[in-house]
Amino acid sequence: MESLHSSLGNRIPWNKGKLTGQKPPLKLSEIWAIRTRLQMSSNVRELAMFNLAIDSKLRACDFTRLHVQDVCHGNQVATRATVLQHKTQRPVSSRSRAQLVNV
Repeated sequence: MESLHSSLGNRIPWNKGKLTGQKPPLKLSEIWAIRTRLQMSSNVRELAMFNLAIDSKLRACDFTRLHVQDVCHGNQVATRATVLQHKTQRPVSSRSRAQLVNV
Protein backbone atom coordinates (compact mmCIF):
# COMPACT_ATOMS: atom_id res chain seq x y z
CA MET A 1 0.00 0.00 0.00
CA GLU A 2 2.86 2.39 0.82
CA SER A 3 4.54 1.73 -2.51
CA LEU A 4 1.32 2.78 -4.27
CA HIS A 5 1.25 6.14 -2.46
CA SER A 6 4.98 6.79 -2.91
CA SER A 7 4.79 6.24 -6.68
CA LEU A 8 1.95 8.75 -6.95
CA GLY A 9 4.01 11.38 -5.12
CA ASN A 10 6.72 11.40 -7.82
CA ARG A 11 4.34 11.91 -10.73
CA ILE A 12 4.45 15.21 -12.64
CA PRO A 13 1.03 16.70 -13.43
CA TRP A 14 0.16 16.65 -17.15
CA ASN A 15 -0.62 20.40 -17.13
CA LYS A 16 2.42 21.62 -15.21
CA GLY A 17 3.74 24.77 -16.87
CA LYS A 18 0.79 25.00 -19.29
CA LEU A 19 -1.81 27.73 -19.37
CA THR A 20 -5.16 26.46 -18.20
CA GLY A 21 -8.58 27.98 -18.15
CA GLN A 22 -10.62 29.86 -20.70
CA LYS A 23 -8.92 30.68 -23.98
CA PRO A 24 -9.28 34.15 -25.54
CA PRO A 25 -11.91 34.46 -28.29
CA LEU A 26 -10.93 34.34 -31.94
CA LYS A 27 -10.10 37.67 -33.52
CA LEU A 28 -12.16 38.83 -36.49
CA SER A 29 -9.17 38.45 -38.79
CA GLU A 30 -8.70 34.84 -37.61
CA ILE A 31 -12.38 34.05 -38.24
CA TRP A 32 -12.20 35.40 -41.79
CA ALA A 33 -8.94 33.55 -42.42
CA ILE A 34 -10.59 30.26 -41.42
CA ARG A 35 -13.66 31.01 -43.56
CA THR A 36 -11.48 31.85 -46.57
CA ARG A 37 -9.46 28.63 -46.24
CA LEU A 38 -12.62 26.54 -45.99
CA GLN A 39 -14.08 28.26 -49.05
CA MET A 40 -10.89 27.80 -51.06
CA SER A 41 -10.76 24.10 -50.17
CA SER A 42 -14.44 23.69 -51.21
CA ASN A 43 -15.15 22.08 -47.86
CA VAL A 44 -18.85 23.00 -47.81
CA ARG A 45 -19.83 20.93 -44.77
CA GLU A 46 -17.06 22.31 -42.57
CA LEU A 47 -17.74 25.86 -43.78
CA ALA A 48 -21.43 25.53 -42.91
CA MET A 49 -20.61 24.08 -39.47
CA PHE A 50 -18.06 26.83 -38.79
CA ASN A 51 -20.44 29.61 -39.88
CA LEU A 52 -23.24 28.19 -37.74
CA ALA A 53 -20.96 27.77 -34.72
CA ILE A 54 -19.63 31.34 -34.93
CA ASP A 55 -22.89 33.05 -35.84
CA SER A 56 -25.13 31.20 -33.37
CA LYS A 57 -22.94 32.07 -30.36
CA LEU A 58 -23.87 28.75 -28.79
CA ARG A 59 -21.70 26.99 -26.25
CA ALA A 60 -19.88 23.93 -27.58
CA CYS A 61 -22.08 21.55 -25.59
CA ASP A 62 -25.21 23.09 -27.13
CA PHE A 63 -23.76 23.23 -30.65
CA THR A 64 -22.73 19.57 -30.67
CA ARG A 65 -26.26 18.55 -29.63
CA LEU A 66 -27.83 20.19 -32.69
CA HIS A 67 -29.49 18.01 -35.31
CA VAL A 68 -30.11 18.79 -38.96
CA GLN A 69 -33.84 19.11 -38.18
CA ASP A 70 -33.03 21.97 -35.78
CA VAL A 71 -31.69 24.17 -38.59
CA CYS A 72 -33.53 22.80 -41.67
CA HIS A 73 -37.15 22.50 -42.69
CA GLY A 74 -37.33 19.93 -45.48
CA ASN A 75 -34.83 20.98 -48.14
CA GLN A 76 -34.63 24.59 -46.95
CA VAL A 77 -32.22 25.96 -44.35
CA ALA A 78 -34.13 27.88 -41.69
CA THR A 79 -33.41 31.59 -41.66
CA ARG A 80 -33.88 31.67 -37.90
CA ALA A 81 -33.42 28.96 -35.26
CA THR A 82 -34.07 28.99 -31.53
CA VAL A 83 -32.18 26.59 -29.26
CA LEU A 84 -32.64 26.08 -25.53
CA GLN A 85 -29.27 26.38 -23.74
CA HIS A 86 -28.37 23.37 -21.64
CA LYS A 87 -26.60 25.35 -18.91
CA THR A 88 -29.01 28.26 -18.39
CA GLN A 89 -32.23 26.84 -19.89
CA ARG A 90 -32.66 30.13 -21.77
CA PRO A 91 -33.54 30.24 -25.45
CA VAL A 92 -30.92 31.51 -27.88
CA SER A 93 -32.16 32.77 -31.21
CA SER A 94 -29.84 33.03 -34.18
CA ARG A 95 -30.11 33.97 -37.82
CA SER A 96 -28.31 32.07 -40.53
CA ARG A 97 -25.87 33.71 -42.91
CA ALA A 98 -26.62 34.13 -46.60
CA GLN A 99 -23.57 31.95 -47.35
CA LEU A 100 -25.00 29.17 -45.24
CA VAL A 101 -28.41 29.39 -46.89
CA ASN A 102 -26.87 29.13 -50.37
CA VAL A 103 -24.98 25.95 -49.47
